[in-house]
Amino acid sequence: MHSLKPWRVALAGMVALAVAMGIGRFAFTPLLPMMLADGTVSLNSASWLASANYLGYLVGALLCTAQPWIVRRLGLRTAPRATLLVRGGLAATVLLTLGMALPAPGVWAMLRFAAGVASAMVFVFTSGWCLAQLARLNVPTMGALIYVGPGAGIVISGLAASAMVGQHWTAATGWLIFGALALVLTGSIWSTLRETGQAQSTMPAPASKPPGRASGIDLEMALLTGAYSLAGFGYIITATFLPVIARQALPGSAWLDLFWPLFGAGVILGAITASRIGGVRDLRWLLLGCYLVQALGVATSLVSPTLIGFALGSLLLGLPFTAITFFAMQELRRLRPAQSPSYMGLATALYGVGQIVGPPLAAALVAQSARAADGFNLSLQIAAGALVFGAMMYALLIRWHPVSA
Repeated sequence: MHSLKPWRVALAGMVALAVAMGIGRFAFTPLLPMMLADGTVSLNSASWLASANYLGYLVGALLCTAQPWIVRRLGLRTAPRATLLVRGGLAATVLLTLGMALPAPGVWAMLRFAAGVASAMVFVFTSGWCLAQLARLNVPTMGALIYVGPGAGIVISGLAASAMVGQHWTAATGWLIFGALALVLTGSIWSTLRETGQAQSTMPAPASKPPGRASGIDLEMALLTGAYSLAGFGYIITATFLPVIARQALPGSAWLDLFWPLFGAGVILGAITASRIGGVRDLRWLLLGCYLVQALGVATSLVSPTLIGFALGSLLLGLPFTAITFFAMQELRRLRPAQSPSYMGLATALYGVGQIVGPPLAAALVAQSARAADGFNLSLQIAAGALVFGAMMYALLIRWHPVSA
């Protein structure tokens, strides 16, 4: 067994999430305008491709939740190590991203679905492994740094797609380039992911509630996971259609392709900021604030569909994006320290439900509106309202279930 250094754990988690999330899931967003320009998809079919990916994310999260049951049903003595599952998910992400370059639109939905499954498994097991290892090494706040990965992947994919648009390359070329990049990044952390350290279940977790409060914890868990699902719905419409919405509002602008990388830059800044926040006894206050900031980001592009409005909205949307995940995963470890991977999977599954609903809703509202912009505006209003409602749920949690000293 090899010793692990905190920076190696954080870097491995960062790169793994950059591949699985920044490329495997979100490369679709900056490539969507190219796919529309190529005539290989319509806005309606693109929304279903997005939902296929989010449905796969949901299924992958449910598989993570059900892992203990699956292990028992298969008669296995021990569950597969988290690092083995992460490596398998990363390898699958590489192949599935390359597969999107195939001139076979009939299989794209299946590929996006499978990519969603892989990204969920990488997310859940990378989060569980890294947070547990860093807690064992007495640097738990470094766990937020792994969530820089999705932002870095978004920035890289967004800037690369912008350059491809300028060169008039096809979306198929873009998928090949992103697949190759995912392969290189995966290879860079492959050896680190062999080093598993102690088992996750033995890692120290944040202080949990005293025994005898099972029903209270169940209510807390329901409210926490319910609020987390609203975060999935609240951001996804903007995250899926931002380049398309911006092109409709600002046709011909030279800055259109920079809004998505700005979102990624916000993700990076938010994750770094979260890693420096310490000594907060009740993380739910931070979650409440994050939801309100993200709601403001969604609303900004509605109130001011201008260059400055889209830039500010993109940044505000990205700032709390992975911070929400980091704080929510820490809360799950506080409430269920011995079963955190399964409950992380459950929360991720509910988050996935929120993501699945968003793109078809937006596409349906656009189809029923006289102008596409009207449909997008209504869907974004609903998304902002969902985030505000999620913040209210955290306010109720803080009032009804104060954290024990």
